[in-house]
Parts: sequence; structure tokens; C-alpha cells
Amino acid sequence: MGDLASDDAARVDLHERGRGATMTLLADRERLGALTQDLPSRASRLVPFVALVLDLLVIAGSLALATAGRSSAFLFARPADLSQSAAYLAPIVAVGWVLMLVIRGAYAADVFGVGTEEYRIVLAAGLLSAGLLGVGAYLLHVELSRGFFSILFLVGIPAMLLARFALRRLLQAARRRGALGRSVMIMGHAPYVDLISGVLGRQPWLGLRVVGCLTPDGDDGLTQAGVPVVGPIRNVAAAIAEHEVDVLVFAPGAYTSPSQIREAVWELEGRDVEFVVAPSMTDISSERIKMRPVGGLPLIHVTPPTWTDASRWGKRTFDVVGALFCLAVLSPVLVASAAWVKLHDGGPVLFRQRRTGRHGEEFSCLKFRSMVPDAERRLTELTTDDSTSVLFKMKRDPRVTRPGRVLRRFSIDELPQLINVLRGEMSLVGPRPPLPSEVSRYEGHTARRLHVRPGLTGLWQVSGRSDLSWEEAVRLDLYYVDNWSMIQDLNILLKTVGAVVSSRGAY
Repeated sequence: MGDLASDDAARVDLHERGRGATMTLLADRERLGALTQDLPSRASRLVPFVALVLDLLVIAGSLALATAGRSSAFLFARPADLSQSAAYLAPIVAVGWVLMLVIRGAYAADVFGVGTEEYRIVLAAGLLSAGLLGVGAYLLHVELSRGFFSILFLVGIPAMLLARFALRRLLQAARRRGALGRSVMIMGHAPYVDLISGVLGRQPWLGLRVVGCLTPDGDDGLTQAGVPVVGPIRNVAAAIAEHEVDVLVFAPGAYTSPSQIREAVWELEGRDVEFVVAPSMTDISSERIKMRPVGGLPLIHVTPPTWTDASRWGKRTFDVVGALFCLAVLSPVLVASAAWVKLHDGGPVLFRQRRTGRHGEEFSCLKFRSMVPDAERRLTELTTDDSTSVLFKMKRDPRVTRPGRVLRRFSIDELPQLINVLRGEMSLVGPRPPLPSEVSRYEGHTARRLHVRPGLTGLWQVSGRSDLSWEEAVRLDLYYVDNWSMIQDLNILLKTVGAVVSSRGAY
């Protein structure tokens, strides 16, 4: 009996040890998981430090280049004065330039990776540093070489902007891969939570990862878009601490009065949380929004849509000049493509299709023929299960010819539309030209796409082309119509080159 009791005791002790080891292992795994989950947030805080190091390297390099090149005769330098001033000017310039960057907010966490504010700050700080150095040298009667001054800032400011651009590209690439991100909690009614979560999900380069939401009722579960509901709004402090949130977004429905938002900010002060208030409007460019506080009340001023500006002579002149330039430069490609299409099967070179332009006027849209001559007749024989995109293209359409696959992949088939641009039927940049059958099914405000000329390229072209859903393509087109600007057109044209080279969404 004693042996049996001893064996039982040993087994119990072994079981308890095993269970203890298992619990310890699970606890360690949970701590490791929490640490791993928090790594992107912690690493993102190093970005301002990396930017500071890059700025110091640029300043040091510019100072070295200015010191080496200032003795050239054409820079009007006096070598006798240079050796005496360089020793104390260099550290003063470096400290002063960095100080201007700090004062202007160049190392604030919210300026990296998005918008043009970072570039404006860097440019302003550089110009301010140049002005202060010039004025200070004049007032203190310091012998300052004009060559030294010119090289320092004419090289340093552009180099610093390029360094910030390179850092931004690396940061955005890392965020797309899930690194260097920040966790986001959204407060408000579930439909607004889904809307904001969808917008952030479409922009992975922002690095904002939604970890959950707080709703007025706080029912456990998921929103319609799949965002976890972690509790009611009244438990915001506990939710922020539990999920280690970096950004808290106040969506409509978060509180019933402005004072409650202020009190929530007071409650969470000292927790290193960024607060964002999302208004009840979307798809408005920053150029149309101005914030003007009045009596402590922040008022958002929104200018009217700018689609009327897209119909004026400036854009039309740009279209004509740009189309003529492209036709001249790309004429060898056009001739070679036309010959390949003709020699392949002897059919017509161009494919003409009725499309709907500005104000609903139909026109004949030109393309290089990329399908067999009887493609329209064979269309009814094919199923549309694979044609889920807005352009109704199938990824493996058997009607596409061998030359057509190459022409489509690099969007060469659309180059004849430059003739449509010269005719005034299309623009270089604009919404996608819709089929008349699509226009007949427009509902609500979708017809606003017809306020401007359709484009040879557009936001839809640089955002996925045939991979886009119908709703996303409409949203992009309406955004373009309401927020048109010449700067946006130039930006889209530059991005089109990358989209064509990558062939994303082209088939």
C-alpha cells in the first residue's frame, strides 16, 4: 500500500509539474506574442531618429562640399579668409540648421510617410537657415564666401529633400509589409467604423493597423466589415491600455457632445496616444479643406468641387500639347504595333468602340485591335464567371491574340486614343470612358463621372486597372471629378509609367 501511495503521489507531483511547465510556456508565449505585436509600434518611434541622422549626414556632406569647392576662382572666394572662418562656421551652421528643423516640426511623428507637409517643413527650414546665416554674417561683419554659401544651400536643401523622399519610400515599403506600423482603435457607430477601417485598409502604406473598435452599446463580436468590437465607449481607457493603442480615432457616434471628447482626451493624457477626429465626410482632397478655429471651436471649411476647372482652356491646352508630344515620341512604337497587328492575321489594325464622353455625348474610342476579328460574335459563347472587374475583362480571354497580349500588358493598345484627345473627345487624364450600356445603368450620383472628359489614364489606371471592383472604380472617378487639379494630373501621369511597367491589373 505504501508503494502504491508513493507512486500515486509521484504521479500527482509529475502531473502538477507538467501543468506548471505548460502554464509557464503559455505565459511566455503570450508575452512573446505581445512583444512581437508591439515591435512595429516601438520601431516606428525610431523613424524621427533616422531622419535626424540623415539630415546631419546631408548637412555634413554639404559643408564638406562647400568647403572643398569654395576656393574656385569662379566662386569669388578669397582663400586667405576661408581657413579662418571654416573652423567655427561649420558647427554653427549644422546646429542652427538642425535647430530650425526642430522648431519647424521636421521630426514630429505625424509628418513622416504621408502628405507634403514634411517637404514644406524641410524646405522652409533650409531657406530660413540660409536667410539667418546671411543676415548674421552681414550684421557681425563675418567674412562669408559667396561660393561657400551658394554650394551649401543649393546642394544641401535639394539633397535633404531627396533624402527625406528616399526615407519615405523605404518607410512606406516597410509599412506595406506590416512593419513600422501603428495600432489604431476607432470609436463610434459601427457603419462609420467600417468606413474608416476600409479607407485605412486601402492605404497600407500609412501603416495604420485597426486592432478593434468601441461602439456605444459595446456588444461583443464583429462589425459588418469584420472589425472586432472590444467593448463599449465608456471603457476607452481600459481598452487603450489592454491593446496598447497608438492612435485613437473619434468617429461620428463616439460621443453625444463635444465636451465628452475633450474629457476623454483629458482622461487619456499621458498615455502617448495620438487623437484623430474623423468628420462625417469622405473623398475630399486636402486642397479643398481648411481648418479655422473660431472661439475655440474648430470649423472645417470645404470649398466646392473643382470639376468645372477641369473643363477650362488650361487643361485643354495641356491635353493638346501633351498628345502631340506623345505622338511624336511614340511614333515608332505606334508604327511597329500597327504592322504587327496587321501581319498577324490580316484583320483591321484599329478597333473602334462606342464610348460615352463628357455630358453623355458618345464617340468612337480608338484602340489597337487586340482580339480576333470576330470577337464580338464570340462574346456570347463565353461565360462571364471570370469577368468580375469593372472593365468586364476576363483574365484568360481566348479571343485575345498573341500581339494583343503584349499590347494589353503594356497598355500600348490604348495609344491610338491620343487621336481622341486631339479631337477633344478625351483628355490625357480623367475618369474611365464608360460604355453606353454602363451609363444606362447609372444610379444616384454616378453620372457625375460625365462632368469631365474621360481620360487616357486616370486614378483607376494607377490603382489597379482591371483588378478594381465596380464600386472602387466609381469612387476613384468621383474623387477625381470633385477634386481635380493640374498637380493631380501631373502626379497621375507620372504614376501611370510605373503602373504600365508593372503591368498590374492589365489583361
